[in-house]
Amino acid sequence: MQRCHQEALKKNRVMLAKQLLLSELMEHMIEKDIITAEMVEMIQAKPGSFSQNVEFLNLLPKRGPNAFSAFCEALRETKQQHLEAIILKTTSSLSQGLARLEHHYGSNLPIPISESCNSKRPRWIEPMEHSLDNGDGPPIPQVKYCTPKFYHDHQHLAYKLISEPRGLALILSNVHFSSEKDLEYRAGGDVDCTSLEMLFKHLGYQVTVFHDQTAQEMQNALERFSKMPDHRDVDSCIVAVLSHGVEGGVYGSDGKLLQLQEAFRLFDNANCPNLQNKPKMFFIQACRGDETDRGVDQQDGREWSDSPGCEESDANKEENLKLRLPTCSDMICGYACLKGTAAMRNTKRGSWYVEALTSVFAEDSRDTHVADMLVKVNRRIKQREGYAPGTEFHRCKEMSEYCSTLCRDLYLFPGYLPGK
Repeated sequence: MQRCHQEALKKNRVMLAKQLLLSELMEHMIEKDIITAEMVEMIQAKPGSFSQNVEFLNLLPKRGPNAFSAFCEALRETKQQHLEAIILKTTSSLSQGLARLEHHYGSNLPIPISESCNSKRPRWIEPMEHSLDNGDGPPIPQVKYCTPKFYHDHQHLAYKLISEPRGLALILSNVHFSSEKDLEYRAGGDVDCTSLEMLFKHLGYQVTVFHDQTAQEMQNALERFSKMPDHRDVDSCIVAVLSHGVEGGVYGSDGKLLQLQEAFRLFDNANCPNLQNKPKMFFIQACRGDETDRGVDQQDGREWSDSPGCEESDANKEENLKLRLPTCSDMICGYACLKGTAAMRNTKRGSWYVEALTSVFAEDSRDTHVADMLVKVNRRIKQREGYAPGTEFHRCKEMSEYCSTLCRDLYLFPGYLPGK
């Protein structure tokens, strides 16, 4: 959502929280693919209409570039045009104020910035995944192999991971988006895709890559991948999704959302029996909101951030004696950023997260399990800092995270093949 629209909602927040008739409006917002049924349940769990409206207003700015226009349209469709008129009047006043500032200060206006350093005219942007140019793309690191001794010392507590290939890997990478949507070209996204493809191949995976897929094409690709019979003969799988995003979803090239929970569900124990008890890794390089992490000063100030360049701004038993499994298990998912925040990307080096991920996995997968490697990725992201003097992205921060239902240590044992 554009910053002027966020400001208009903020300035009218109390009025909207008191007057908004939410029940029917939310049905329209679901139909427009702005919110999900799960979000409606979360909103309705709040006590009273005021609290429900506040929860909705907290969520709305994080729902992507179409959220404001869809909200205005839903207000008209639910006969709340008077609220739309107030919001649009505020938006108009903010835009006029911006125009006066631009006329007075010219291109040095510090608040509205563009996604590219080379843009000559400042404008309101969707800070989906922020980027600035600097330097050449990073070299793809060579994966270091584990030793037979390490394998034999650790395999008894780990998932079995010795098949050839280790597993199947799917990468969905979107960098171009339809012109009618307010989603910028993801310069540097191809660097991420190439880095991950080479990393996964060096780790022993059979990799499939799809570029610039619509939301439906992404869903179809994930469904086909989850149902591949070859999963039965391998020990793990990887899915990586690289795109613009919001909390809970990523954008297809057509600007429509793919809900991540629906994607994960394709690989659970009920829907993907060929991967039961096998580790499934997901890596999501996408924003999960619009907020730029401004960071805070460390109290003692002794540690300095690593800022290599100019950056801006996811057993009981039955009668038949079959072992029961929880619906979802043996999964680990790494996210580039925290809920509600934006991910950072450099147009030459690629994203902060993928650069850290490929470096750590190449260096440490020989003797470190995946959860500990993702902690090390977190540490690298924590230490990194944006460098873009004169913009709101100067000294900006990012924090990656992961969630896990793994039940054993997940060592990738790169290069180790029994009997060879």
